[in-house]
This record gives sequence, structure tokens and C-alpha cells, in this order.
Amino acid sequence: MQRTIKYLAYTLFTTVIFISCGNDVSLQRYYVDNQEAKNFISQDLPLSLIEIDKSNFTKEQKEAYNSVDKLNFLGYKVNETDTETYKAEIAKVKTILSNGKYKDLMEFSDKGNKISVKYIGTDEEADEVIVFGSAKDMGFGIVRILGDDMNPEKMVTLINAFQNANVDEGQIENIMNFFK
Repeated sequence: MQRTIKYLAYTLFTTVIFISCGNDVSLQRYYVDNQEAKNFISQDLPLSLIEIDKSNFTKEQKEAYNSVDKLNFLGYKVNETDTETYKAEIAKVKTILSNGKYKDLMEFSDKGNKISVKYIGTDEEADEVIVFGSAKDMGFGIVRILGDDMNPEKMVTLINAFQNANVDEGQIENIMNFFK
């Protein structure tokens, strides 16, 4: 009897290990695999290092801003000779983000640039917010927003505020120059 219980315990343990080591590519794995690859740029930005004029922020926007700890950025620069690779990379990202764990928050287009915002978590608290933007002539960028007690609805208001905020571009100069 004891041998049977031991055998079942080992079988269960082995099954859990194999299931947890699935072949699904996560966004985090995509970041790690491509952070030093050709045509990619990767940068981790603590939010405290990015000076933003918060004087016009609402109470909800300030709460959302204070809930964010850091931003992980991964960008891909398209070039005229490698459009097939660009299409393949953007397809990989779209496949990852089509996973059911990523919930849609908002989508919009601006001057031919497509931007989608998704999150992982519940309606009350997001564990991670993802902003994915692409432009055929420049490439694409993914920003993972990480923090504590992030509320998805408040994050939408924060993203809207960022569009109109006065941000010192010198702080993100490396990223801006990469896409030029």
C-alpha cells in the first residue's frame, strides 16, 4: 500500500513538472529571447526616473501613476530589406497576446499607428498592463507596465493622460533614436 502511494505521489509530481514546463511562449520569454537580437532594443525604466508633469492629473490618474513601479520596453525596428522578419515577429507577438490570459483594455489608431492595451489580472487589480504599438514604417514596441495594486480602469485614464502629458524626451532618448 505504501509503495502504491509513493508511486502515485511521484507520478503526480512528474505530471505537474511537465505541465508547468509547457511550450507556450510567454511575453516575458519573448523579451528574454529578443532583448539582444538584431533590430531589437530593450530597456527597463523605473517610473521614478521618468519626469512627467503631473500637475493636471486627476486623483484617479495620480493613484494609477503611483501604483506603477517600472516599465519594460522592447522595440523592433523594421528595415526595407527585412519586411518578412518584421511580419514574422509581429505575428509572434500577436499570437502571444491572443492568449486568453491577456484581457483587452482598449485599442486605438493614431496616424496609421495601431495601439492596443491589454492586462493580466482581474477587473479590480491588474498584475501587468501591456501596451503594444506598431507602425509599418517604423516597427513595433511593447511596454510591460509592472506595479502593485494597479486598477485597469484607472490605468486607462493614466494612458490617456500620458498622451497629453509633457514628457522630457531626453529621458527616453535611446528609444526615440532607435526608431529614427
